[in-house]
Amino acid sequence: MAEQSQRERIMRYAQDVFGTEAEYLWADTPDAAVFRHPASRKWYAIIMAVSRSRLGLSGEEAVDVLNIKCGPILSGSLRMQPGFLPAYHMNKQNWISIILDGSVPDDKIFPLLGLSYDSVAPKRRNKRTQKEEA
Repeated sequence: MAEQSQRERIMRYAQDVFGTEAEYLWADTPDAAVFRHPASRKWYAIIMAVSRSRLGLSGEEAVDVLNIKCGPILSGSLRMQPGFLPAYHMNKQNWISIILDGSVPDDKIFPLLGLSYDSVAPKRRNKRTQKEEA
């Protein structure tokens, strides 16, 4: 049996841990997989193949990238490390791209995916606010 690609491992992790399945929204990019938080329906991750040159890297071949939500401070520090880039095709202040070529290990990606998932969860309202509205 062939070893799973990093893309496949991340997709399996999203399904197993968060219970989310990939959605394929665009006919012109059938490999672009969107992941939504089940309660808020907001995106927390996107996996897509992007030309290396579009990412500012050398070469023309496509590489899988994972876009996740990430605060500006964490994003800035991550972009100083290999495998992390400003978000492709997303708000660069609130998203980051991770190249899925093995340069960033899964055990570093999974916690970041969890942070992204949590960041789009519906906000919990405190009990005091709920009582005042009742």
